[in-house]
Amino acid sequence: MSQLRRTRTFVRREGRLTQGQQRALEALWPHYGLDVPEQGAVDLDALFGRTAPRVLDIGFGDGEALVEMAAADPDRDYLGVEVHRPGVGHCLLCAEQAQVENLRVATVDAVELIHRHLSARSLAAVQIFFPDPWPKKRHHKRRIIQPAFLDLLAERLAPGGRLHLATDWADYAEWMLETLEADERFENTCGPGAFVPPPPPRPQTKFERRGLRKGHTVHDLIYRLRPSAAR
Repeated sequence: MSQLRRTRTFVRREGRLTQGQQRALEALWPHYGLDVPEQGAVDLDALFGRTAPRVLDIGFGDGEALVEMAAADPDRDYLGVEVHRPGVGHCLLCAEQAQVENLRVATVDAVELIHRHLSARSLAAVQIFFPDPWPKKRHHKRRIIQPAFLDLLAERLAPGGRLHLATDWADYAEWMLETLEADERFENTCGPGAFVPPPPPRPQTKFERRGLRKGHTVHDLIYRLRPSAAR
């Protein structure tokens, strides 16, 4: 786990904030934002004002798909993590328009958040859609899907908790598949070595549409944490 925390798995691309995104970050953050403490676990019950299954969404992009999922799934709480501030601002605007109350967002390193600030067995699901593929071989160590990261998720997921991955990079899809298939704690919900058949059970994302325009094939994987692994 220490090696994964030392290796940055994302690039912080700031971009230009629109006036609306800036307003959202200022006016809506007190309601939807999570200010991560310097130490200790986040009290998720206090954050959401209730006890419910929690879904962690890592790298939600512009947030439109995340807001759509939260709005369609009011019995679960969604915690989104994204470091791209224009995307966070856009997500907040979408959340305000949809009037969702089961969504909170954080602008921190997701690995650090999970490692330092989320309690064991606190997550019902983790979803990572179209993470940075780090296509050059010398950069593969920066990919977030690594055995050490699975160690961390296996501690934070509840028994039977799900891990849903998606990518439009064929090489990364095989990397994800091989890494998960080699971990006996996780069971492929579609059968050994199988990707989720289309259409995937999630909204289409901005990054997905971009990949499809380039002629890429989208691959989804859904694994569950075996109850025996959560003892």
